Amino acid sequence: MRTDLAAYAAEGLSHFIKRFNYNNNLIGSVNLINASVNTGVKCFVFTSSIAIYGASPELPMTEETLPHPEDPYGIAKLAVEQELKVCKEMFDLDYIIFRPHNVYGERQNIGDKYRNVVGIFMNQALQDQPMTIFGDGEQKRAFSYISDVAPIIAKSVENKHAYNQIFNVGADTPYTVNELAETVAAAMGVEAKIRHLPSRNEVKYAYSSHDKVQKFFGDLDLISLEAGINRMAAWVKQHGARKSKKFENIEVTKNFPVAWLD
Repeated sequence: MRTDLAAYAAEGLSHFIKRFNYNNNLIGSVNLINASVNTGVKCFVFTSSIAIYGASPELPMTEETLPHPEDPYGIAKLAVEQELKVCKEMFDLDYIIFRPHNVYGERQNIGDKYRNVVGIFMNQALQDQPMTIFGDGEQKRAFSYISDVAPIIAKSVENKHAYNQIFNVGADTPYTVNELAETVAAAMGVEAKIRHLPSRNEVKYAYSSHDKVQKFFGDLDLISLEAGINRMAAWVKQHGARKSKKFENIEVTKNFPVAWLD
């Protein structure tokens, strides 16, 4: 088995770092696929993303929802999915594809201002800064605690019925970003100070159905948003704030969010 978990998962930033995105998230995965074919790997487990669906009118999104990615990150993930299907036909390389979404948890990098909204909020709370939200904050996501996702991926190769299948995986209940900010503030023990920034180009509503993954792997022991946020907050408080690093190699500057210029 080979599992591909490596990616720079900054969907919004991917518009402005196209070459980096495709080299890292597409070419990097293709290199692993080539090595898998050449060394006789039996099953390739790939972590894709619900970013491949884009702004679907069908909610919750199912594995049958027509892909329509709206950013280079989602395009790269969909391309790897299609490559795996071709390799199954050409080289008989079995695969399992998971489409997780909005994963958070302990040991996540909270010092990356371009991605991982839970980590961004917690890092800001530690520094007594307002939590910054693009737009009105009514974007809806199902924020997935790491244990909602990782155990299924880890044991998937043992389930031969899952071979050559695609699964949405993650939390079931969607929340607005405003609701997330309130939950994070409570867990961090701070006032929920929020600063709304100009809207950016992003999908408004994105959450998926997990009926299929439950059918193949049984009932899932999902962690509530409050419980997961509290667990991560306890870890974050122990480790302290992180300094956000500026991404140095922006390739496209047109329409770059002003909030990211600092």
